[in-house]
Amino acid sequence: MVKKLITEDTKLFMTGNEVIAYAAVAAGAEFMYGYPITPQNEVMHTWCKLLPKTEAGFLQTEDEISAGFSTLGGILAGKKAFTATAGPGNVIMQDAMSMAEMNRLPFVCAVMQRGGPSTATVIYAQQETTLTCFGGNGEGYRIVYSTAGHQDLYDYTIKAFNTAWKYKFPTFILADGYQGKMREPVMAYDPEARGIDLVPATPYLRADGVAGVDRKPVHLRNCFNLEEELMEVLDSYEEEFNRIAPEIIEYQEYKAEDAEILIIAHGIVARSAMTAIDELRAKGVKAGLFRPITLRPLAIDPLRKAVNKAKQVLFTESANGQMARLALEKMYGLTTPYQTLYKMGVGVTGGDIVEKVEKMVKENNLVC
Repeated sequence: MVKKLITEDTKLFMTGNEVIAYAAVAAGAEFMYGYPITPQNEVMHTWCKLLPKTEAGFLQTEDEISAGFSTLGGILAGKKAFTATAGPGNVIMQDAMSMAEMNRLPFVCAVMQRGGPSTATVIYAQQETTLTCFGGNGEGYRIVYSTAGHQDLYDYTIKAFNTAWKYKFPTFILADGYQGKMREPVMAYDPEARGIDLVPATPYLRADGVAGVDRKPVHLRNCFNLEEELMEVLDSYEEEFNRIAPEIIEYQEYKAEDAEILIIAHGIVARSAMTAIDELRAKGVKAGLFRPITLRPLAIDPLRKAVNKAKQVLFTESANGQMARLALEKMYGLTTPYQTLYKMGVGVTGGDIVEKVEKMVKENNLVC
């Protein structure tokens, strides 16, 4: 049993990577497996610094392949295990993530995005959106929370463990290097003190009792002889994923009720959008924000409703339309025109968005 660090609401000032480590302890995580890669290293460092107090466990593996599969091993043994990675590490961990997807294992991973492809920069990007949502050689039966700051990191790290162990789909906290490295206040809390029941971890293998007598035997299948066998399993996963989606989807709207220009952004870029919206509103431009928090599954109906009310849509992200492609597929049939503001691997500022929206207003003779 991991010892608690936080027993009452406590305001802290720390980096996002540190927040994830503290939140994982609060969620009852018992073991972390990891391999160093910037910009997620301090998740590991902080977790290890806390070990004398928490009595949890840690193993640094020889690479991300081992980190991913070691995490699966911990989960199979009944431990609330997790990992964290970024960039190339996210790429080579996809094999383990795919196995978690195939075997319905509650794999939890914090992804601190960096610029790509390959080594690229160690700083920041939103270029791991597609990879995290659909990586591997499957269909992307994954749950992905896109965070926008430190309170999100704390809240959704706790939620990720509960979601993963409740629904048995791999679950990701999709953040970035900016969030990982910057410092800002966060309210840490004991989730159980707030009435949040923590879903317990249970062993998949070597559980108590005799298999077939005291309990059902565990059959984890990762290989199929016939195509039809695989399709039958995947059809059941599709049905289950769609069934639970309404219970999982989350989104945020900011001044979107009467917005004539709707900005669609996720993660930390959504914070820039809020700053821009406040400035635009002060200038008489009715701008608003739709921020998908779960990228998988996506809040389809609220998204379509918000887009349908607007006169113009602006997609903006620190990638070349990875989030936009997720949304546009679900918006098929809507006729609201859209424009884009993409900065690959570079932060999008509030000023960037204000400039772009003012140009849209002028080009389209919008009276906002």
